[in-house]
Amino acid sequence: MTAFTWGILGAARIARALIPAIRAAGGEVTMVGVRDPHSARARAFAQEWDIPRLGTYDAVIASEVQAVYNPLPNDAHRPWTLAALRAGKHALTEKPLSLNADEAQVLADTAAETGRVLLEAFAYRFQPHVARLREIVTGGELGEVRAYRGAFGFELTRPDDFRWDASKGGGALYDVGCYAVNLARLLLGEPDSVSAQARWSAEGVDVGLSGTLHYGQALGSLDCAFDWGGTPTQRLTVVGTAGSLDMDGVFGSKADAELSFRVQTAGGGRTETFPPHDGYAAMVAHFQRAARGEEAVLYPPQDAVRQARVLDALFTAAREGQQVRVKV
Repeated sequence: MTAFTWGILGAARIARALIPAIRAAGGEVTMVGVRDPHSARARAFAQEWDIPRLGTYDAVIASEVQAVYNPLPNDAHRPWTLAALRAGKHALTEKPLSLNADEAQVLADTAAETGRVLLEAFAYRFQPHVARLREIVTGGELGEVRAYRGAFGFELTRPDDFRWDASKGGGALYDVGCYAVNLARLLLGEPDSVSAQARWSAEGVDVGLSGTLHYGQALGSLDCAFDWGGTPTQRLTVVGTAGSLDMDGVFGSKADAELSFRVQTAGGGRTETFPPHDGYAAMVAHFQRAARGEEAVLYPPQDAVRQARVLDALFTAAREGQQVRVKV
């Protein structure tokens, strides 16, 4: 079988995780596109990663690659993913897929019209512990879920990082809080409404945000921030009528060491442990099989639209200080 070919848009830090994953999945990165292909930084990136061709974003879109990986700043996700789909490329786009649900729906519709695979790159979903968490929670071992809490935060120290720029889709909810929202949706489904509070920078970026997802008899809470010192926090707690579950490191997309979670029920407690696993490579392998028509996409574009609807509602709730229904 010939190698599945990829073009990368930009030389983002996250690309350093995806390029090895593409190669581990049997793919081939044949081109990288940057704003200035003549810059020393761009040439050094292409040389470091042994990428044979270097050009502009437009050149990647116009090339013969089968798929495009888009890890550009958040405001560039919609336009360049749209261009890739319309050029007949499959598209793997970093989260958030777009800056609102309307944009996400345009991308979903375009993917359907062109027959191309479009996937929002939540690589953590391809870690084996996530499948097991879903099995435990949706299978009823914890009884009826009453409370969910997801926390993801770290200290963002680079003052020139685009994530401090509201015009580029910066902020903690888009960057890390979206993981807690995504996992809540995987475990509990779609919330009816949300409420939220945020700490805003002078430039209008949410430095920290705490929200509540309302699920009838269950409440899902999320906390995210760019100013939590020390070790980055990635924590999950689920409490039900028959037991509880706790996990650290839950949103890790590539585990270099074992991960584990603790389940406590009336029958006692246990710890389940998972060996190191590369969620990036698993995600890319699934994407390539789906693009070849070998299997259905696990998370079709409409899932990203529903994700965006919850994020939209959380932002509205934080700005207006009131509970907001999630659009269906």
